Amino acid sequence: MAGATVLGRLKWHVCTVVGLRDETATARTIALQVPDWPGHVAGQRVDLRVTAADGYSAVREYSIASASRPDGRIELSVERLPDGEVSPYLTQGLVVGDHVELRGPIGGWFVWRDDQTEPIQLVAGGSGVVPLMAMIRSREAAGSSAPFRLLYSVRQPAAVWYRDELQKLTTKNHGVDITYVYTRSAPPNWPRPPARIDATLLAAASWPAALTPTCYICGPTSFAEHIAGLLTSSGHSAEQIRTERFGPSGNRP
Repeated sequence: MAGATVLGRLKWHVCTVVGLRDETATARTIALQVPDWPGHVAGQRVDLRVTAADGYSAVREYSIASASRPDGRIELSVERLPDGEVSPYLTQGLVVGDHVELRGPIGGWFVWRDDQTEPIQLVAGGSGVVPLMAMIRSREAAGSSAPFRLLYSVRQPAAVWYRDELQKLTTKNHGVDITYVYTRSAPPNWPRPPARIDATLLAAASWPAALTPTCYICGPTSFAEHIAGLLTSSGHSAEQIRTERFGPSGNRP
C-alpha cells in the first residue's frame, strides 16, 4: 500500500531502466519499470541498490520525481556528486535495459495527497525540487484544483531542473504559480539581482499565513532551516510547515 514506512514490510524490486533524460549538465532523470509496484504518494522516496560485478553493493535513498501510475513506472532524478560513489554511475554509466533494485515507497509525513484542498506553498533549493515536482505532477494527474505556488531557488539559469515542463506551467493557466530565485547569476534583465530568499521576497511570492497554506520545503539543511524560520516569523503555524532536508554528502533528493 502506498504510504508504507516500515522497511521490514517492504521488499526489494528488481526493476528495468526504460528511459533516461538529462535535466542539467549534472543531473539526470531515470525512468524505471518496477514489477508489482504498489503505488506511491507524492513526496515519498525509495532506497535504490546497485550491485557491481564483483558482488559489492551500495544503497542510496532518492525522492520519487513522478506521480503514481498504474503501470508501475516511476522516475527518479539524480544529481551527480563530484566525490560520489553511486551518483556518477547513475548519471553517466546507466543505460536503458540495465537493472537496479528498489525498496519502497518510504515516508508518510512529507507528502501531498490529492484530497488536500488548501493552498500549497512549495519552496525548493536546488535538487530539493524533486519531491515537490512529484507533488505538482500528482496534482495535475488527479485533476486537483488546489492552488499551488512554487518558489524555486537555484544558483543560475542552467541549474533549473524540469525547465521545459515548468515553462509550460508558467505560460498556461494550470493553477501553479512559479517564482525563480537566482543566487549567483540571473538571466539578462532579471528584475532581482542574485541573492538568497529573504523575508521580503518570501512574503511577495508565497501564500499569506491567513490562508493557512501547507508549506513544503526541500533543500540543503541550512536552506530548509532558513526558510522555515522566515515562514514562522511571518505568522505561519509550525504545524503547517513540513521540511525535507539533506546535507552536503547526502543522497536525497
